[in-house]
Order: sequence, then structure tokens, then C-alpha cells
Amino acid sequence: MSYKNGKDILPAHLLQELQKYIQGEIIYVPKKEKKRAGWGENNGTRLIIERRNREIFRLYQNGSSVMELIRTFHLSEDSIRKIIGKTRERLKQAAATP
Repeated sequence: MSYKNGKDILPAHLLQELQKYIQGEIIYVPKKEKKRAGWGENNGTRLIIERRNREIFRLYQNGSSVMELIRTFHLSEDSIRKIIGKTRERLKQAAATP
């Protein structure tokens, strides 16, 4: 986020209207909601984690123990169990949807 001077980017009438509410201070103008990307969408992190989680579940289904998954993926037991549970639930929901 960078600083912009209002007089350089805003129409005069809008600047005058804003000055009725705030003067000489920094104000943050948020992006429109529809343009805001979700966590990890822009840099691919979300996709990487989804792939990792699918791999964890696949390995678990193929007989890997929770302890093996902990060592392989360097995650806590709680994290591994949550990933397995959430993935299992998603698959059940997908199967139930026509």
C-alpha cells in the first residue's frame, strides 16, 4: 500500500467533500469487495495447501499412519487429524450431491 496525495488523484469537488470530514490525516480506502482475492489465491499458496492435504488423505487411505504423516509433512497430530477429517467430510458431501 502506498501513500497518495488526494489533490493529485481526486477531482476538486470530491477533495472538498472529504475535507469536511478529515483534513491532513491519512485515510485508507479499501478495495471493492468483489475485487478482493481470498487468502492465498494470488500467490498460489491455497492451491499448494489443497494439493498437500489431498496427498495426506490419499496416503492415509493407503495405509500410512498418522505418525508417519506427521514426520513426512512436519505437521502436528492435531493438524493431520483435522485435514483427514475435513477431507473425508468433503468427499462424503460430494458423493451425496447429485
